[in-house]
Amino acid sequence: MNPRPRRIPAALRGPLAVSALALAAHVVPAGTWLPGLRRTCFPSLAGLGDSRHVALTFDDGPDPRSTPLFLHALDRSSARATFFVLGESLLRHPELGRDIVRRGHELAVHGWTHSRPWLPVPGRDLREVSRAAEAVRGVSGVRPLWYRPPYGILTGGRWTAALACGLRPVLWSAWGREWVDGSTAEGVLATVRSGLGGGGTVLLHDADLSASCRWRPVLATLPELINGLRAAGLTVGPLADHGLAPLRQRS
Repeated sequence: MNPRPRRIPAALRGPLAVSALALAAHVVPAGTWLPGLRRTCFPSLAGLGDSRHVALTFDDGPDPRSTPLFLHALDRSSARATFFVLGESLLRHPELGRDIVRRGHELAVHGWTHSRPWLPVPGRDLREVSRAAEAVRGVSGVRPLWYRPPYGILTGGRWTAALACGLRPVLWSAWGREWVDGSTAEGVLATVRSGLGGGGTVLLHDADLSASCRWRPVLATLPELINGLRAAGLTVGPLADHGLAPLRQRS
């Protein structure tokens, strides 16, 4: 005979149900990572703004090996961008962060570290996002406006933390996927163009946490990408110029 399944004691059912609901509330919002869902149901989260403008954004820096090369390339193209930075990297290289701002670019919050916090931990997300936002404020002299979580995983905990810090979450509508093995400048450009149009936000990387220099195809294709968008009659710039309303900042 098959043994009868064990019943969950009544005293545990309530706490287990609460834990399951907490986990769902934390994980389910991360479904916005899916491009189709994001574009259809959350266009502002996809970074869809002014139809005459393209927001140029970079993640994972600042890195003294690569970020200065991107700053020089942007200078040569007379283009400005938004850099979503990691708090711990920014505090290691504050002068590089100040250089980004001096050159007319915008700093935004990418988190404290590049982590995947799937399990809810009370207070963790708020501490990390708040700490990163204060690092950006300390280096740039202004409060950041935007938040993009590592990997685009916008869990309920991260979303709540961003709102509590006065940050508007913005993901992307097109990306280069330069982290894929064997990526080339031509492939990155084709991938970006396949999903990008007026009003879009493009995600690229000015740093590579794996030390594989996978940012090189992005750097190589950056002038052609910018020139092509301008030739199509579009302006290119940071999220601050993209027509997205920031959240009301706390005092």
